This record gives sequence, C-alpha cells and structure tokens, in this order.
Amino acid sequence: MQPVPEHTPQRRPWVVGVSGASGTPYAASVLRALLAAGESVDLVVSRASRLTLLDETGISFRDAHWQDDLREWLARGADGKPDAFAPADVSDVRYWAAGDLAAGPSSGSYPTRGMLIVPASTACVAGVALGLSKDLLQRTASVTLKEGRKLVVAVRETPLNGQTLKHLVALDEAGATVLPASPAFYAGATHIQDLVDFVAGRALDAAGVSHGLYRRWEGELGGGGSQRS
Repeated sequence: MQPVPEHTPQRRPWVVGVSGASGTPYAASVLRALLAAGESVDLVVSRASRLTLLDETGISFRDAHWQDDLREWLARGADGKPDAFAPADVSDVRYWAAGDLAAGPSSGSYPTRGMLIVPASTACVAGVALGLSKDLLQRTASVTLKEGRKLVVAVRETPLNGQTLKHLVALDEAGATVLPASPAFYAGATHIQDLVDFVAGRALDAAGVSHGLYRRWEGELGGGGSQRS
C-alpha cells in the first residue's frame, strides 16, 4: 500500500490591486503590513499606476525585475526617503501582470481571501462597478464580488462627482467596502507616514487582518496630543 501523502495547506493570498490614483504610499503600507502579518499576497499593478509610482517615488516597476523593484518600493517612506524601512521578504508575493487576463486571480476557482484596491482611482471604481473587466485588476475585483469574498476599495479622489458617487453606491450594494483614503488625526500623527499608515490600517481592519499601524481610539480625549514629545 502506498503511503498517504501529507496534506499541504492551500495557499490563499490576499490580492492587492494598485490603480493609477495618487497614493502609492498607501499601497506600500498595506503590503508591508500584510507581509508582517504572515499573509500571502498576490500583487496586480495597473499600467497607469506604474506612471504614478514613477512620479511619486522615482521607481520604475518592471515585469522582469518586479521583486527588486517591489523591495525598493517597500523600503521607501511616505516622504520619499529611501531605506526608511528594513528590506521586506517578498518570497510569498506572487506578481501578475495587469494585461494577463489568464492569470490565476481571473478565475473564481483560484483561492483567495479577498482583495484590497489601494489606492482606487475613479476610473477603476467605474470599471469595477460596471463590470467592465478591462484588465486583470478590474477582472479580479469582479471575481471577488461574484464569489462573495471581501473587497475593500480605498478610493482616492476629491471632489467626487455624482457619477462616481453612484458607482460607489453600486459597489457598496454589491458587497464591497468603500473606504475613502481619509486620514484621521486623533491617533497623534507627527509625520506623513502616520497619516498614510492610518488609512492603510483602516483598510486592513475592513479586511479583518491584524496589524499595529495606528493607535486605536480608547475613549479618552487628548490621547493624540500625549503622543508628542
């Protein structure tokens, strides 16, 4: 009789989609926190977001060198300074090109825990709300909704016009969590990174992922001011 093979736990990653909206530091903070929590990650970087990433950080995100570029990106602080964070272990990150509509996350049979779109542009919001699936990011978001998995959409735009508001309502009705990239100040922010981490932390809260990115409200006034030296 052949020995029964040991069961290997199935990899179930969080998909992180990065659209072309301003706010690539939000995505970096979410990715760092997911990896620190021991979560597997599938990454989809839209074509437009590469231009934003280059503009905001000076980093060129290349398909052939994505691991090196991702490590450089995650080491950079929200203020643009390089090596603000220790080098990240990206061994459990799987990268999928935005134009690869045959990628794993394009199918509902591909197991994931859910998806976070950070940041989400209004074009991305419209595409997902209308079910356009014009690229892998939008397709994966549609799959996430149809499979009843958690979808967090961190929209980053202001002001919002009526059409975008209708799209956001449609996403909410479809089961997504609409999370505007609106930092709060009660946590005692003293640096731009604190504000970025607050938004990233709220996105992870919505996804149900543990983290320590910001000081939580405990019902006592003046807590933010006491954080300052």
